[in-house]
Amino acid sequence: MTLITSISGIRGTIGGDLNNNLTPIDIVKFTYAYSKLLIEEKPNGRVKVVVGRDGRISGEIVSNLICSTLNSMGIDVINVGLSTTPTVEIAVTELQSDGGVIITASHNPKQWNALKLLNNKGEFISGLEGQKIINIASKNDFIFNQVDNLGNTTFNNEMIDVHIEKILALDLVNKHDIAKKNYKIAVDCINSTGAISIPTLLNKLGVKNYTLINDSDFGNFKHNPEPLKEHLEEICSLIKNNDYDLGIVVDPDVDRLAFIDENGEMFGEEYTLVAVADYVLKHKKGNTVSNLSSSMALKDVTELNGGSYYSAAVGEVNVVSQMRKCNAIIGGEGNGGVIYPELHYGRDSLVGIALFLSHLSDLNIKCSELKKRYPYYHISKNKIELNSGINVDDIILKISKKYQQKEQIDIDGLKIIFNKEWVHLRKSNTEPIIRIYAESTSEENSNKLALEIIKDIENLII
Repeated sequence: MTLITSISGIRGTIGGDLNNNLTPIDIVKFTYAYSKLLIEEKPNGRVKVVVGRDGRISGEIVSNLICSTLNSMGIDVINVGLSTTPTVEIAVTELQSDGGVIITASHNPKQWNALKLLNNKGEFISGLEGQKIINIASKNDFIFNQVDNLGNTTFNNEMIDVHIEKILALDLVNKHDIAKKNYKIAVDCINSTGAISIPTLLNKLGVKNYTLINDSDFGNFKHNPEPLKEHLEEICSLIKNNDYDLGIVVDPDVDRLAFIDENGEMFGEEYTLVAVADYVLKHKKGNTVSNLSSSMALKDVTELNGGSYYSAAVGEVNVVSQMRKCNAIIGGEGNGGVIYPELHYGRDSLVGIALFLSHLSDLNIKCSELKKRYPYYHISKNKIELNSGINVDDIILKISKKYQQKEQIDIDGLKIIFNKEWVHLRKSNTEPIIRIYAESTSEENSNKLALEIIKDIENLII
């Protein structure tokens, strides 16, 4: 089993032995360390933290441990209960809190859970802060508050509604045109909080004709929760055999978003951000950002609309940092993560849905026709399981030397650029694997490029 500490949070499998899984003791230990960080940043005032969770089976247990630990450190908790990652991020600033904890392992299977840690802006803590938390936790030196100095926990079940009202107030969300189109939509809620938030959003947008699947039995995910084509046969079949205009798919914490067209074909997770950015850029001139593993299509669309495109290392905190530097008006990650700063600096499927439907209704075309408006690229996404003792940095260095005549970017693993195609190698922040992504102008070419690099790596491992 596994326990992984990174800028993406403290993530692990539930149960098992200490320090190798996300056990109750590990949860308390890292929550304590996070508490120490917040208290140091606010030495003369009472600290307040928002806590929310997705629909995982272990979520309530983990939440109780986190809230009790925070209270034991004299920190007041606002427990927003079943929620989404972007909702908790918004709640931190709306409720004037000093931080937030999101209990979710995102796209990982049900045996996983995690602590995603936020600062007082409702954004992920920095890599430096994350390392400080790891260092504090590793000391196993815990001192908790005495009985007269404990924190309190209050409950707030209104934040999803607050989140959605803020989306509806955005200038570019055209709920009137969306309502007029009378869209028929299928939604895969993957047995989590999408089943709570998406129907509320659709109702507020005037969409009355929708079907939810996998909207109960929270935590027992009907399929692999990562919103990829190979996991979405049920909703694709539903759309193919019925008269739907489109399908919506999210992950368990509702920060990754994928669409399916009226023919039951994937719109393409990479093209979620491309389409939303195109809509925003047509109304507001500005720059965009995505991570190094995201499609070149965003760069093409940005430049066509008169903006400049910038890349960032993988990880939401890195994308947000680059967006701030270049004053980007839209950005995100090619895994379906849309970041719209006018709302907040966080990946947000709910605002992505609202902007996408606004775009579709504005153009008055079908979902499949929208996809054809964009340059076609295909990304081949692959991974190699890592055995203990393998020096990944050494492997990447040797691959870099082999392709030293090509343009390279090394801010996050290694990206090698071959004119209108590229390959990106990097260690995962959340799993013990090395990812190999390759993009080209056809599926055949991207797969061929990826296989060439995979062969290079396998030859180095042997």
